[in-house]
Amino acid sequence: MKIELHHSPKPIPLDATKSSQANPAVSPKPVLDKKVSKQHSQKKIASWFSQVGIHNGYKNLNAPSLDEKVRLKEQIIARQKVSNLESILGRALDLCLEDGKDESIDPDWFYSFVNMAEEIFSPTMQELWGRIFAVETAKPGSFSLKTLTVLKQLTQKDAQIFRQAVNLTSYKKGESAPRLLIGCYQKSNIWSFFNTFNNKQLNLAEYGLSYPDLLSLMDLGLIHHSEIESGELSTSNQVEWRCAGSKIRIAAKKRGTTLLYYKFTTTGSELCKLVSRQKRDAYTDAILTTLSRAFTIE
Repeated sequence: MKIELHHSPKPIPLDATKSSQANPAVSPKPVLDKKVSKQHSQKKIASWFSQVGIHNGYKNLNAPSLDEKVRLKEQIIARQKVSNLESILGRALDLCLEDGKDESIDPDWFYSFVNMAEEIFSPTMQELWGRIFAVETAKPGSFSLKTLTVLKQLTQKDAQIFRQAVNLTSYKKGESAPRLLIGCYQKSNIWSFFNTFNNKQLNLAEYGLSYPDLLSLMDLGLIHHSEIESGELSTSNQVEWRCAGSKIRIAAKKRGTTLLYYKFTTTGSELCKLVSRQKRDAYTDAILTTLSRAFTIE
């Protein structure tokens, strides 16, 4: 007598059953893509660490000892630091600024500069450091050690934000401190009830500088932490400003009128010297429209 054994199929997970019933054409490709993506990420991670001599294990018997690994890492980093300094030197030499003084750079400043600059690996930031040294050589005392310390903390993204802020800067004639003009304010008086104008401000985000960007620059110590109100401006004398690359002259229409702006710190002012400015006509037109209700403008 022939006996037939009937094997019950293995239980299928509920999620798999539900998925196959809902869409029988589901393929394992997403799982494969996820695996490939993970492998790609692992390769990128390993590639970065390999640049400093760190590898994820050795598969042969002749693997270097821990001491040898330490020496290898130190040699690789030392070579890269020398390469960084050579790159910064080359960029400084390319600028060829005229030396108007016989003053020499402070030796303490120079060696502090070298210790910081050797750890600047980004080509974009190396260009900034090269420019700093060229300016400092031509005019010693242009950049403080505090400014170098702040600059060393900047990432490429921070530098881009700062560059955008510098493009929107305004300078009052006779003063070197850069400002970000955002509007004006009419102080209250007995006639304020009949005055429709009191406070008018621009949104800098419309011109490439969002509020989070401003906060970032404040945290870095490049811009003061709150907006500033100028002193009361004259109704009889015009004041000349250079606003985002354009020259304007303004005089208040009424007494009690002030300007509102963000002011760069001393460190921010020093770093402004490094940035090549570009005119921002859209911002200039907007600030002129904003100020026109409270100022006569030429």
